[in-house]
Amino acid sequence: MTHAAMSTGPESAATKAERPVVHSGELIPFNDLRIQWREIAGSAQREFNDVFATSAFCLGAQVEAFEREIASYLGAAHAIGVNSGTSALHLAIIAANIGPGDEVLVPAHTFIATLWGALYAGATPVLCDVDETTGTIDVDDAARRLSPRTRAILPVHLYGQLANMRAVIAFAERHRLAVIEDAAQSIGARWDGRAAGTMGLLGCYSFYPGKNLGAAGEAGLVTTNDATIAARLRALRSHGQSEPYIHAQVGFNYRMDGLQAAILRHKLMRLDAWTARRRALAERYRRGLAGLPLQIPAVHHRDHVWHLFVVRTPQRDALREHLQRAGIETGLHYPVPLQRQPCLAHLVRDRDSFPRAEQWAREGLSLPLFYGMSDGQVDRVIRTMREFSFSA
Repeated sequence: MTHAAMSTGPESAATKAERPVVHSGELIPFNDLRIQWREIAGSAQREFNDVFATSAFCLGAQVEAFEREIASYLGAAHAIGVNSGTSALHLAIIAANIGPGDEVLVPAHTFIATLWGALYAGATPVLCDVDETTGTIDVDDAARRLSPRTRAILPVHLYGQLANMRAVIAFAERHRLAVIEDAAQSIGARWDGRAAGTMGLLGCYSFYPGKNLGAAGEAGLVTTNDATIAARLRALRSHGQSEPYIHAQVGFNYRMDGLQAAILRHKLMRLDAWTARRRALAERYRRGLAGLPLQIPAVHHRDHVWHLFVVRTPQRDALREHLQRAGIETGLHYPVPLQRQPCLAHLVRDRDSFPRAEQWAREGLSLPLFYGMSDGQVDRVIRTMREFSFSA
């Protein structure tokens, strides 16, 4: 099993370093991306040939087609393809006119890329605690950290489930804040019929290979319903050009590759079917793990898309070792919360004011869940977990 086949995303501390001794059955990987490739390989070849025939490796017809198709899928007026989810977040912050002296409210329980954009733009991320049952931003805690410099709130739709967007939007409207959604883990999830990433001013997506909709490398997307912002984003991603060789603003080399777009187009056609399978696997886990002394993921919105299946227990590390010995790989999302990251120490006055983020970091364990995983593999994970000796 190659590293690429098991890719979970740059933000996961997955079991990869040491292979367990397997006494019965095959290794159950945390993820296996080869299954997706086998499904699209034949049909994607024509688009690959087109990219090479036209040399449209940066932007080009495949990117334009993908932008149209995904905008339609999401119900967004504009979709702008970029080279990574991190770049998407950076451009979104700039397009919202956020910069030095401004503050952005972000959850403390997320991958660090969520706040890179604010830092890159010279703004200050303000960490907030998270909800106990979903791990998404706690709006009440965010309200306590509000200041006259606050310009935006950046909810993360975590593990495949949306943040409480009713509360987020009401809070943002009350305080005249921009809403920038980090939908990197939740493409296809919906709130009252609206897709993750389309309810705020801007939405940001990652297509890192391990995501529900993953490329064959790095790729990302920004969505907006504002035509002026969309035009600015298209210029920003391509060196700030308003027209060839005219640079009206400082820009970046954040263009999407044509080959990535070709792959994403074929996967997008299958995304709903793949998501339905993820939901079936998650429900099988939920039924099979019921009654165990651990926190099973709570489903607050019907359209959870199950990017990750994260259980919680104070015995996380021992349970993880137990699963590894049985040949079952797991992941950690995220074992070091943002308030304890060395590079962010200057932003945090009281590291102990995030008790729920601390608990998620200390107790969360991501179980294998991927398109192509069999019912039998899920049942083996469940059996192995039921064999673990949970302390009272």
